[in-house]
Amino acid sequence: MTKLKEVHAEFINKLKEDGKASSTIIAYNKDIEQLVESFTGLGVNSPEKAELQHLVQFVSGLSDIGLTPKTISRKINATKTFFKYLTEKGHIPADVSEGLKHPKIETKPPRILSKMEYRALRDTARKDVRTFTMIEVLLQTGISISEISLMKIDHINFDKQELYVPARESKGGRTIPLNSAVIEALKTYIEKHRKTIKADAPHVFITKTGNKILVRNIRSTIDRYFDLSGIIDARVNNLRHTFIAHHLSQGVSLQTVSKIVGHKRISTTEKYLDYIEKETEKEKAELGVL
Repeated sequence: MTKLKEVHAEFINKLKEDGKASSTIIAYNKDIEQLVESFTGLGVNSPEKAELQHLVQFVSGLSDIGLTPKTISRKINATKTFFKYLTEKGHIPADVSEGLKHPKIETKPPRILSKMEYRALRDTARKDVRTFTMIEVLLQTGISISEISLMKIDHINFDKQELYVPARESKGGRTIPLNSAVIEALKTYIEKHRKTIKADAPHVFITKTGNKILVRNIRSTIDRYFDLSGIIDARVNNLRHTFIAHHLSQGVSLQTVSKIVGHKRISTTEKYLDYIEKETEKEKAELGVL
């Protein structure tokens, strides 16, 4: 009889063989490890003995220890992927996880920066060339924080004013147009600042040792400038939200914006239409128009 720990290790090896990102593998490994521990406590040591009630008890335990619905939902996704694998490999006759339901998640509206806010952020960060350029790239291209961390010099085509974003995980590769503001910021950073550190480093945004700057360091740096600018309840991902909302409000088509930011479904982009009018009213209030 196959042990749960054995198929757990087998599943993780399959993820590695499939070329999944290390962060994805670590997350899946931790989630399935937690599942196996729960099953062991329930006396379930092999996948054949797993039933829907055991999965429901596992999810209930996650709620009891105070995990958020969003985190629980992510762990359910990992569980369903694991059980789908077990079914495909013949370890279990049927996928009992199909009956497992996700908790209800209240979706907060995206935080969209007003013109006054993102201008204040730019002004505050302007003397910090690297941070200013990162803010400009995020705000003017809509790429994600992980994508800017992986951004390389040879991804930029200054002649065509384009940025290539390679395919990764669920997102396909795409080419993004660069406007004059972001071109100027990148040139200034690369030619006057970055080359004094390590000109031959492959990544665009680098540390003092020439290594790529990590996502957590990008987040903490830009978050600090949000605080210095006096912008309340705003974080790095809001620059991406602002890019999407701004372009839609300017009449750029849903298809174009969706393609630029790499949304898998156009419905994801479409949701922003609900917030554009509200943000316009907010800006008018800030300027004393109302």
